[in-house]
Amino acid sequence: MSAVVTGPATLRPAQPLDAGAVGGIMSDFARNTAWLPRIHTGAEDIAHADAMIARGWITVAEREGRVAGFAACEGGALDALFVAQSARGQGIGSALLCALKTRHKSLTCWTFQANARAIAFYRQHGFAETARSDGSANDEGLPDLTLHWQREAA
Repeated sequence: MSAVVTGPATLRPAQPLDAGAVGGIMSDFARNTAWLPRIHTGAEDIAHADAMIARGWITVAEREGRVAGFAACEGGALDALFVAQSARGQGIGSALLCALKTRHKSLTCWTFQANARAIAFYRQHGFAETARSDGSANDEGLPDLTLHWQREAA
């Protein structure tokens, strides 16, 4: 994927130097989300971002020369979709998700049951809940749910 200009941002494959910005967006979300236990340090978030970038999983949304959001996807598994707090509500998450939908016939993701904003976002984009769990399988130990999107046959 080369850089693609969408309305709210330019989407492009993440580069190694993006790891700090991507990790920072994850850290900011955890720090500013009261119900989410903080189980990783900022350095761990950056290292995790670096590993996902090295695997080629991350697409970033860049606006005015800064990373404003990112999506991490391997095959049809959407592992992460985050938008910087200052850029939320401006179409960046939708642009990232729509780009993934053009490349995949189906997408599956999970989110915490407490993340009402994410659940509403995914449902707005055609995802349906397929499973719930008590959280015993995730690092945070919080109840979660799985969502799935399938492209309609033409």
